[in-house]
Amino acid sequence: MPASPNLNTVNEPARSLPIYGEFDVVVIGGGPAGLAASVSAAEHGARTLLVEHYGFLGGMGTAGGVTNFAGLYGRKDGEMQQLVHGVVDDLLARIDALGGLNQPQDGMQGRIRVRSYDVSAYKCAADQLLLAAGVQILFHAWAAAVVMNGQAIEALVVETKSGRQAIRARRFIDCSGDADVAHFAGVPFELGDGHGSALFPSTMFRVGHVDAGPALAAVGEFKAINDLMEQSEARHPGRYKFPRKGAILRPQKNPAEWRANVTQIRNAAGNAMDATDARQLSEGELEGRRQITEYFRFLKDEVPGFETSAIVDIAPQVGIRETRRICGAYALSGEDILSSARFDDVIGINAWPMEMHVDGAISWGFPRDDRRAYNDLPWRMLVTPEVHNLLVAGRCASMTHEGQSAARASGGCFVMGQAAGTAAALLDEGAAFSAIDTTRLQQHLRKGGVYLDR
Repeated sequence: MPASPNLNTVNEPARSLPIYGEFDVVVIGGGPAGLAASVSAAEHGARTLLVEHYGFLGGMGTAGGVTNFAGLYGRKDGEMQQLVHGVVDDLLARIDALGGLNQPQDGMQGRIRVRSYDVSAYKCAADQLLLAAGVQILFHAWAAAVVMNGQAIEALVVETKSGRQAIRARRFIDCSGDADVAHFAGVPFELGDGHGSALFPSTMFRVGHVDAGPALAAVGEFKAINDLMEQSEARHPGRYKFPRKGAILRPQKNPAEWRANVTQIRNAAGNAMDATDARQLSEGELEGRRQITEYFRFLKDEVPGFETSAIVDIAPQVGIRETRRICGAYALSGEDILSSARFDDVIGINAWPMEMHVDGAISWGFPRDDRRAYNDLPWRMLVTPEVHNLLVAGRCASMTHEGQSAARASGGCFVMGQAAGTAAALLDEGAAFSAIDTTRLQQHLRKGGVYLDR
């Protein structure tokens, strides 16, 4: 390898890459958006490959230890009901058939509803879902670069255990969560809140061997664990260092096991950890586990039912809420959430409120209209004018910092993914995604079970 004149870099020699395969549609990322995108593309006849850097699917719902689906339910005409349908219904049925799906759980005085699940059941159900649709899967592969041909991506470069390879496709869907592929292709983006921070990440964990009776009596409500934290601080000032207010401690299907969402990961400057920075991401993993150890000491000492409990799982990675968001044809805003916005190019519903993980706390923002406490998601938020054969779906789609705090939830990601996958299969040869017939797309989405509130 030739020496580099810059002591901070090395020169990598040019090389020819083997072609892993050629496809109609390549989806990058196997979270809710990627699952829905790949299944929808394949069911519409496209030769589809899903690229996932873990050895399992589910995104933050498995790798991040989230353990519930948020944003599937919203208040319509004053009644809480499921508003996100389509591919997700098949997935829920498969998780339920494996015995891994809880009944819906309400919170925030009945203004939100989540559906928790067993992580292992989710992983297996996701495998079944994709294989039944005919999706090919490449696990343990990391998007590393793109090869451009004008305003189109010609190939995706991935790192694998077989070495660096290239994948050709007619269309690509970036569901990476961090807009990795869009970034490689030169698509403009915003990072976090634009002021050096973002929605703060959390490392999730599960606690087992809980005495369910006393635990449910003491902290069966969302607010109760925070009341206990305040009481403990009043009795024992300085004994426990809580990462944030607004802790979430909820039972799983087996009430002897509980899910804890209590940590908040900062960088050295005190801002939200930047998960696109390799050093910060590594340091954040250490900090998350340090906070878990500290918080678990509080649970055992102060919370009824947790005296003889044990940590049974720490998520494989810190849970990321926000990094890059592309600057697409339209940016979903916080006002769109609060005003229950409608769009002519609707592709589905976002039913989750603004959930701002700010320094030391969680700030919620609910729609002003309780009879339509949800908003449309527009097709344009997936489209980037700079790259004609690329769509971006999931938490890295085109949204403002405030809008993303709502639509990043799994419900909105399923909606965006199903629209992206359907469009990728329907798009005419050589056409740009910006030119798609949205009326035709909406017809296909309805046939796929998607609710458009029209």
